[in-house]
Amino acid sequence: MALNILHLLTLLSSGLIAGLFYAYSCSVNNGLGRLHDAAYLRAMQSINRAILNPLFFLSFFGTLILLPLSTWLEYRLVGTTTAFYFLTAGSILYFFGVFLTTALGSVPLNDALEAFDLDEETDDGIRKQRRAFESPWNRYHRIRTVANVLAFAAAIWAFLQ
Repeated sequence: MALNILHLLTLLSSGLIAGLFYAYSCSVNNGLGRLHDAAYLRAMQSINRAILNPLFFLSFFGTLILLPLSTWLEYRLVGTTTAFYFLTAGSILYFFGVFLTTALGSVPLNDALEAFDLDEETDDGIRKQRRAFESPWNRYHRIRTVANVLAFAAAIWAFLQ
């Protein structure tokens, strides 16, 4: 029973964060990409501040903890089943593809953008900042979106076993 509850929480947290990244890829990035440089950077600064909230942290870090915990308990209580291998794959995908990509790629870009003072910059400086931010940030976002969706799919597949 406890293992089933843990599996359910794992699916819920990984599904929520996968859905956030997927929805962002399908809508927010496309909408932001249409803005002129200063509006784009200001919007990203605002979004980057707003995302740092307890609900985001709960699903983002919750998945980081719950996937490996589900993997370990699956191994400990049931053994090396097909579910264990899918959970292992999901844990690895999430850790490297989502967590590390965010920590080592997206967050440094967000921090640099936060330090950028739009009101004190020229149009040329704003244009350069957007070029330095947008393409790498979107690349990291695609990586973590794909990794998260695959990790979520692996968790679903594991729990269907």
